[in-house]
Amino acid sequence: MKNIAVIGAGTMGNGIAHVFAQQNFQVFLIDISQEAIDKGLATITKNLDRLIEKEKITLTIKNQTLKNITTFTSISEGVKNCDLVVEAATENIDLKLKIFKQLDEAAPKNAILASNTSSISITKIAAVTKRPEKVIGMHFMNPVPIMKLVEIINGYNTSKEVTESIMKLSESLQKVPVAVNDYPGFVANRILMPMLNEAIETLYNGVAGVYEIDTVMKLGMAHPMGPLQLADFIGLDVCLSILNVLYDGFKNPKYAPCPLLVNMVQAGKLGIKSGEGFYDYSQSKKAEVISNQFK
Repeated sequence: MKNIAVIGAGTMGNGIAHVFAQQNFQVFLIDISQEAIDKGLATITKNLDRLIEKEKITLTIKNQTLKNITTFTSISEGVKNCDLVVEAATENIDLKLKIFKQLDEAAPKNAILASNTSSISITKIAAVTKRPEKVIGMHFMNPVPIMKLVEIINGYNTSKEVTESIMKLSESLQKVPVAVNDYPGFVANRILMPMLNEAIETLYNGVAGVYEIDTVMKLGMAHPMGPLQLADFIGLDVCLSILNVLYDGFKNPKYAPCPLLVNMVQAGKLGIKSGEGFYDYSQSKKAEVISNQFK
């Protein structure tokens, strides 16, 4: 596989495009919004400059990485010559099913179709295509250029050959792939999201404040980020969406989203992306100032 199409130029999409391009794959970055593409390319450039400052790459590698990326605002044009498509659109089941129907029609018949979904069933996504054996999950972690893990999700019909090729491909990106099976939340979010939800419940029930909860988990459990800080970083809307997938999939009340999380999302307090969540990011992107709501 040499030609890689990436659907979506947002946080995950531009990160995925970055890592493939830096390893000299030809990348077709696709988004219906030219503004999103421009923003995505600017982010890639900024991240490459940061790597140069840390002396991890050279200017030559930066220039070649950017040269390896071609952009499109049309899915059909962007995927027509690809060997692999990695979909990294918004975590919305209806949108993903629509995109995969388009990909199945437009991409070469031998192309593998992958989704970066963090919770939605690969089997369900594959069912809208005529190539379910070639549909797989590639769940990269955020920030993609830094995080080593790629959660490889086998759908019910994913072939062993496709899984093996995607595992090897992920290793060529200097990532560590881990194969898992297709159940709600897979492994990463099945374990992570209930923990974040419990931290929000702990705050909601008045057991402790934002600073106290995050400090206990950072210093007591050696977590690099506190759970409330991490929820802000992921996006509270994304956390809510994943919890709803878990709750709908398992029908188990332990996955039910905390009412505080639901209210915050409805109020537009989504974390870093909106400027406020459990912390106030109006002056800094770092979780240093607790939101007035929780002081």
